[in-house]
Order: sequence, then structure tokens, then C-alpha cells
Amino acid sequence: MFHEVGQPHGLPYNPFKSCVIPRPIGWITSVDTQGRVNLAPFSFFNALASEPPLVMISINGRHGGGGPSKDTLANCRETGEFVVNMATYALRDAVSATSGPLPTGESELDAAGLTAEPSQLVAPPRVAESPIHLECRVHQIIDLPSDNPDSRNTMVIGRVVGVHIRDDALTEDGRVDVEKIQPIARLGYQDYATVDRIWQLTRPKGGGDRTAEGR
Repeated sequence: MFHEVGQPHGLPYNPFKSCVIPRPIGWITSVDTQGRVNLAPFSFFNALASEPPLVMISINGRHGGGGPSKDTLANCRETGEFVVNMATYALRDAVSATSGPLPTGESELDAAGLTAEPSQLVAPPRVAESPIHLECRVHQIIDLPSDNPDSRNTMVIGRVVGVHIRDDALTEDGRVDVEKIQPIARLGYQDYATVDRIWQLTRPKGGGDRTAEGR
């Protein structure tokens, strides 16, 4: 099949979100100017570079109506810091709970029964139950095009300034134990996935992402 974007595709659901998969989930803590903590998950999230380490969150939809994702954007604009907490299979129910609407200023951590843990270099706390955290400072906020006049698309680029990895999330040879911690990824629709098989591929010298060779 083929469909031109903006024209009917003839399917029961828009297939686009299931054509770029799997997408990691950025579980983001931020604070407002009063120090109130917000926590929200984002499935439009990824790493952008390694030197320096950069990550991006894309915040979509109605930006003016409150809710955890919109508070995230406001907090990033106002205070310029956020933390990425790894969303794992063991925490899947809490991740889902923190996507729900709460009045601005009410804590999604408290509502989901999570524990706030102080960060080292930024003001937003970490989710203590998560095995990996990336402390970030906002590098740039970019307004993106939107085909819906009632919605906005905004990308927040953060520079990672600190990395926390829980000791039991590492293998004996010092690698992140992905099979153990089981990060969750979005597949579109209401579908998610975890890593259950890891395999390696030797790449040509001098080609591709240097991180593929572990550097």
C-alpha cells in the first residue's frame, strides 16, 4: 500500500507511529520555579550524539491545557534542567500512571508511589526505583511544524551532564545489562516491547557510529 500524508490511508489506525520502531521511552523529571516536581513519559525520545552526549524529547499536542507533558515543557523553558529516568518493564505500571493528567503542582511521583532521589548536578530529582538516570541541562528548544492548528510540536534538546547507573544494572565486564533491566520501548498503537534477544554484528573499520565498537 501507499498513502500520501494528509490523505486517507484506508487503515483503521494511522500506521506512522508503528513504522519507526522501537522507540525508547524518556521518563522525564523536571521542576518548576517553585521547586515542584513533575514526572512524565515520552515515546518521542532518543539520543542525538555522544560527544557531547545529547538527548531529545518531542512534546506534542495541546500545550496550553496542563498535564504532565505540558508541565515538562514549561519547566524546561523556565528552569533549563531535566532528568531522564530509564523506564523498565518492572516499572511499567508506574510509567503508565505518570502519563495521566494531574493538576499542575501535584506530584506524579507521589501518585505512582515512587521515590524522589536527589540528583548531583541539576535540581530535578531522580526516580529512585529506576536503574539508570541521565542528568541534563537544556541546550535548545525548537518549535516544530504542526498540521493541527490546535496543537503544537516542540523538541527539547538536552546536554547530558551526569550519568547514574545502579551497580546491579551492570554485568561483570562493565556493560549495561539490558536483558536484566528490560527497558521498555513503544511500538505504536497500545503495543510495547522489551529486549529479549541480543546479537552482535561486526561492522567495517572506519564505518558507522563509533559507539558500535564500544568506544
